[in-house]
Amino acid sequence: MTPARNRAPKVSSVLLCLCCIHAFFSCAVQLVAGQTPKPVFACDVGSDPSLAGFGFCNTSLGVEARVADLVQRLTLQEKVGFLVNNAGNVDRLGIPNYKWWSEALHGVSYVGGGTSFSSLVPGATSFPQVILTAASFNATLFETIGKVVSTEARAMHNVGLAGLTFWSPNVNIFRDPRWGRGQETRGEDPLLSSKYASGYVRGLQQSDDGNADRLKVAACCKHYTAYDIDNWKGVDRFHFNAVVTQQDLDDTFQPPFKSCVLDGNVASVMCSYNQVNGKPTCADPDLLAGIVRGKWKLNGYIVSDCDSVKVFYNTQHYTKTPEEAAAKAILAGLDLNCGSFLGQHTEAAVKGGLLNESAIDKAISNNFATLMRLGFFDGDPRKQLYGKLGPDDVCTPSNQELAREAARQGIVLLKNTVGSLPLSSTAIKSLAVIGPNANVMKTMIGNYEGTPCKYVTPLQGLAAVVSTTYVAGCADVGCGTAQTDDAKKAAASADATVLVMGADQSIEKESLDRVDLHLPGQQSLLVSEVANVSKGPVILVIMSGGGMDVSFAKDNDKITSILWVGYPGEAGGAAMADVIFGDHNPSGRLPMTWYPQSYADAVPMTNMNMRPDPATGYPGRTYRFYTGPTVYSFGDGLSYSNFSHSLVQAPQLVSVPLEEGHVCRSSACKSLEATGEMCSNLALDVHLNVKNVGRFSGSHTVFLFSSPPSVHRAPQKHLLGFEKVFLASQSEAQVQFKVDVCKDLSVVDELGHWKVALGTHVLHVGDLKHALSVQIGPSGLSLSPPRRF
Repeated sequence: MTPARNRAPKVSSVLLCLCCIHAFFSCAVQLVAGQTPKPVFACDVGSDPSLAGFGFCNTSLGVEARVADLVQRLTLQEKVGFLVNNAGNVDRLGIPNYKWWSEALHGVSYVGGGTSFSSLVPGATSFPQVILTAASFNATLFETIGKVVSTEARAMHNVGLAGLTFWSPNVNIFRDPRWGRGQETRGEDPLLSSKYASGYVRGLQQSDDGNADRLKVAACCKHYTAYDIDNWKGVDRFHFNAVVTQQDLDDTFQPPFKSCVLDGNVASVMCSYNQVNGKPTCADPDLLAGIVRGKWKLNGYIVSDCDSVKVFYNTQHYTKTPEEAAAKAILAGLDLNCGSFLGQHTEAAVKGGLLNESAIDKAISNNFATLMRLGFFDGDPRKQLYGKLGPDDVCTPSNQELAREAARQGIVLLKNTVGSLPLSSTAIKSLAVIGPNANVMKTMIGNYEGTPCKYVTPLQGLAAVVSTTYVAGCADVGCGTAQTDDAKKAAASADATVLVMGADQSIEKESLDRVDLHLPGQQSLLVSEVANVSKGPVILVIMSGGGMDVSFAKDNDKITSILWVGYPGEAGGAAMADVIFGDHNPSGRLPMTWYPQSYADAVPMTNMNMRPDPATGYPGRTYRFYTGPTVYSFGDGLSYSNFSHSLVQAPQLVSVPLEEGHVCRSSACKSLEATGEMCSNLALDVHLNVKNVGRFSGSHTVFLFSSPPSVHRAPQKHLLGFEKVFLASQSEAQVQFKVDVCKDLSVVDELGHWKVALGTHVLHVGDLKHALSVQIGPSGLSLSPPRRF
């Protein structure tokens, strides 16, 4: 294990923050002759009693009244200073500047100007990159990680190292396997993405005192919307116009954002660089003011991706002048500009008659309201709810153990020949550990990372269990030339071989999409040659964000096991060893389809259509619509045990109530609008029995899928729900799903309207199938008697 930090001597964290509040307060200080400099806190009435006369400092008033008082005191120039992420200070009102941009995708990050590490807090808990945590399919875990991250953020904030507004999570759909930022997402399924997003947001934001009007930290769901190309074959995100059907927009790209706002009550949404159907998202009033603010009722602020307003003026040439760009963004509903563009051109837009000052008032009011809910205008944060948190609350043993547990729960076992895994720590006397990712550190934490508490590399994790021989086999993951001789020699003499291959940020990252789905360079050659001479089991470990075409390994009997470990975070090596040696029974499931290289060769990333087109041979995207072959499928994942499912209770018929005179009573309808009184209390229960019939205890994810009737080009299958259960060997448990007919059994029609599909819906759980007929019934709700099995 390689420690990345030494804990500071145990002293009161409160006393250590006297003058380095640069992230939150930018080290603004008041100097009084003969006195020690003190940090300036907005509305710190204790240090400056004159501030008590300002209404915005009066905590007995409501947020709206406080914001209104503040806005009316500002000049136009001062207001413009609050439209940008490096917000200006107003000394006459005792307001310090504030840096809005911090990140917390899978732990407190040093990306952005609002957060940093120092000798006081050298690191924070680095959880697995999101795509691996998503593979746990554990909704409780999603929220628990959010709570830990927000606690560490507040602790760092109290010593001047972090802000309170974190531009995470990324809730875009992993539409194409080549996307460099797929690692940041929750995978390809809208339901999983929605549940992770809302759960993580709640974990970050919910105040421990139960006050719904307060925020622990402020999260931000990004990048809105239909954003999933960074840089592919010369097409980049700054120029790309995503041509998206209304149907695809509403049933694939929008649901995670909608869930963030409606279910997670997120404090912010970030608009993206790309255009959608010819309009920059940050200048589209329908997307911003119309949907996010209007239809979904966002309680918070809308922020641009960094410099995206500048991009749609300078790069996309959407407007003729910078003032027009500033006006269009604000009038569309943008409140905050990451970058300086609005700070430079908004005042001129007002003076040129393109924008009323009242529009600026509206924007900064949303920004101020968020800061009010965070306690920014309540004085010294050390005297508030989270004031006792400090360095000792970061990188705690329990937080670090949670990072290890998250990695364990996410690791996916894709192939396992009888007699391969788990390895016996007593029978295996020697282990060959080979590959360019076998002894990496930073690779394990992916992007949007922070400095971790410590690292446990794969080699370190395995070497802690048995004697190991390590050979890199490649100079790096690019593996221009495989160095096979030493690797083969090590594998030929070892009782078992673990090959740790895959990618890193040189292969897939922000601004870098892949072209090739194979293992990079000569990695496949190294794997195959080592496998051919190995005398014991060969375990191939893939460390990557996106899926790989590893058909060669899947079909090679000499490669006895395949594990996918994502980018497993600071404790990734320990978690891998736990799985390989059987201290943890793997239960992760793939949150995305693994396609063959032929898919990448035939399908351009720029085609945004989700649904297949038989006329052109276009195969569609994701498990919901894709009609072609896969290497591995969404939801794939093995266990060291076996689980059986049996259906206990489910109705066979749902009668949807319609009022007399409804058009569908006199004419044939294939679907009904999923709105209104018809949907009230229209739900059904599905009860299942799950049994662990193997000899290993372990967790198991129960998926409930539905194949809807073939109407409105509906998905061939879609996920209705998932539950993770732990079962001891030979034990069983009942799992219950509540199915909301209008929400779960609806599909989006060609115009973007949600419709309840009439006809037979086939429910799937594992190999089980159950037909459920949805029909028009009498004016009152009718369910067939639950069928018990």
